[in-house]
Amino acid sequence: MTISQPSTAKKRNWLYALLYVFLIIISMIPPYAEKPYAPEDTQDVIVNLLMVATEPYTWLGQILHIGILLLIILMVIYREGMGRIWAAIMGVNFIVIAIVQGMGHTEKYGFVVHSGSLISASLLGIGWIVAAFRGTLRTSFDGVPRWRYFLFPLALLVYWAPYNELILPDFNPWRLLTTPDCGLTFCFTTPVFLYLLILFYPGVDPLAYR
Repeated sequence: MTISQPSTAKKRNWLYALLYVFLIIISMIPPYAEKPYAPEDTQDVIVNLLMVATEPYTWLGQILHIGILLLIILMVIYREGMGRIWAAIMGVNFIVIAIVQGMGHTEKYGFVVHSGSLISASLLGIGWIVAAFRGTLRTSFDGVPRWRYFLFPLALLVYWAPYNELILPDFNPWRLLTTPDCGLTFCFTTPVFLYLLILFYPGVDPLAYR
């Protein structure tokens, strides 16, 4: 037993290292654009895509946003009984984000596919769906170190996304229920999910968590 445990840990470390290298390689895949662009304009292609990709799906983002809040409330009530459901929801949500943010029609470059984002977010979603089937997520708030709750204001700020269409501060409490950002965009959804996983750690799926 004492021999197999270090061996297993070493295999996992190699697996994680390979995973990180794989994700770095994926991030280097250039986006596809209907209209040709110079390599130095790659970032501009991505920015133009992100500016318009979520617009047709605002309604879906609002549904996902409220759904995340309701599921968090259910996790507080039912605790560990929500592990598989929460893992599956995260997985599906990441796949939705991959599709929504990974492709769209821009005025400057035509139809654009952000290949790296599409692949990596999809893999992340599949990882959590696998974790749901395996039952490797425990949504327990018992015994959580107090210092982890100090991260709550940051998670709340990301969930709130307190800015308006002009990218100016907007702390209207109504945005806690109406903003589509958390649920529809990777940058505003991942920190909320990650904060909850930090609370549940070490009762998380190690591969999907990493």
